[in-house]
Amino acid sequence: MIHNTQKTTFGLLAVAGATLIGGGVWSLKPQAAIAAAPAGKSAPSFTLKDTMGRTRSLSQFKGRYVVMEWLNHDCPFVKAQYAGGNMQKLQRAARSKGAVWLSIASSASGKQGHYNGSQANALTRSKKAMPSAVLLDASGKVGRLYGAKTSPHMFVINPQGKVIYNGALDNNPTTDQASVPGATNYVMAALTQAKKGQKVSLAATQPYGCSIKY
Repeated sequence: MIHNTQKTTFGLLAVAGATLIGGGVWSLKPQAAIAAAPAGKSAPSFTLKDTMGRTRSLSQFKGRYVVMEWLNHDCPFVKAQYAGGNMQKLQRAARSKGAVWLSIASSASGKQGHYNGSQANALTRSKKAMPSAVLLDASGKVGRLYGAKTSPHMFVINPQGKVIYNGALDNNPTTDQASVPGATNYVMAALTQAKKGQKVSLAATQPYGCSIKY
């Protein structure tokens, strides 16, 4: 069972850092160090099939900003973001700025959040989601390459192929759809600052959500 911990335990867990708590939910801690694909370093290269059967490589998007979202539509944290249209709004906003949005499903076969192409496409349509592509990573190879811990776990990569943001979607770890609006969105902040030629003020946070089902 996934437990909603955003209010009563958040403060204590933030002090402890990257703590895995009951139900596979990670706490969030601003400016936490992320080991696998740290901000300021080159984004690891990869190749995956998308839900349409096309081969997608990170290298094909060189010269553009890329937002990567680790996705599990069965996760309550993800459901809260999509139910009210918040994630879709962010996807549209990022793409309107010229960014590529890649949603990546790294759940293993037989585990929560694992989809084949047709299932994933049906979910994308039903939720009116707006990613550039949904990539299937059932082996977990790319998820582990990036150190993806949760759904959602977010990355922003600049046109030079550097990671400029790694971490949580926002500052409000919640499964309550009604409390999503008004959160500070770290992804859009990073993208906006970078496109203005500014240094990203918060480049790493501890992701929150449901643990990736590798």
